Amino acid sequence: MTTYLARRIFQWIPVLLISSIIVFAVVRALPGDPADVIAGADATPEVVEQIRLAYGLDRSYPAQYLAWLGHIAVGEFGTSYIYHRDIGELIFSRLPYSLLIAVTGLLVAIAIGIPAGLYAGLREGRLADWMTSFASALSIATPDFWFGIIMILIFSVSLGLLPPGGFISAFESPLGFVAALVMPSLTLALHGTAMLTRFTRNAVIDTLGQDYVRTARAKGLPRSRIVVWHVLRNSLIPIITMTGILLGRMLGGAVVIEAVFAWPGIGRLLIQSIINRDYGVVQGVLIILVLFFLVLNLIVDLLYGIVDPRIRLARENG
Repeated sequence: MTTYLARRIFQWIPVLLISSIIVFAVVRALPGDPADVIAGADATPEVVEQIRLAYGLDRSYPAQYLAWLGHIAVGEFGTSYIYHRDIGELIFSRLPYSLLIAVTGLLVAIAIGIPAGLYAGLREGRLADWMTSFASALSIATPDFWFGIIMILIFSVSLGLLPPGGFISAFESPLGFVAALVMPSLTLALHGTAMLTRFTRNAVIDTLGQDYVRTARAKGLPRSRIVVWHVLRNSLIPIITMTGILLGRMLGGAVVIEAVFAWPGIGRLLIQSIINRDYGVVQGVLIILVLFFLVLNLIVDLLYGIVDPRIRLARENG
């Protein structure tokens, strides 16, 4: 297992290197000059040029990239042009807020999607299956930001039950914390629930057609035992894959949702930094997201070995 982990982590190096090049090129392609933003609208050309020299913006792009890559390699993200704070500290102070709504949304998707998909898969072709498939298709077709705005109009503006946005600390008000968390999490869970429902349904239908399920039925095993130990358990590999993809997707989707609900996570930080041409913060956030996806992918692979011992044995022998 140690050899497998070392090999996987070593494979991250070219991925991170290529990702860093793409991130740097995309950020530099953004219109506008950060020196103009830092200097202000009334600054003279001389002041703008001094700022460009101070922040190294006068150097060629390859020189800027190599300097940035060297700092990233030792864990230094630099200083924000706009916030005047260490970028690493700034990002990691916002990351828990994004993870909070992403994980909460994923838990909601799991709690609804897996039982609904299991129920639909066990009743393939029946009314329950058709209704579940229609609901999941409608959810996937619904834009999540539009769904979030509708929720604000209903539960905040019309009914006054939930705050329209912002974060409330659990130490300040536990009920306020839960109330502020409800709508962003449910909005993120919309597509995740639908996708997990459809994926679980398909996995269950595929498993039901396997020989070992037919054998279990022929032996007269109780239906509940067949469903839990043979159908659901052997459907976990594709479900785990989809769950890992959904968590990464929800963290990426938080960029839009955090803007809708004024949530103080890295998504909102990313949008504000793009507007302000804060190159260092944008690059730092994107690289952290790439690293998060790599770690998440590794965790999913390790879970494969826990669910299916054959995979673990193959890795140990390989």
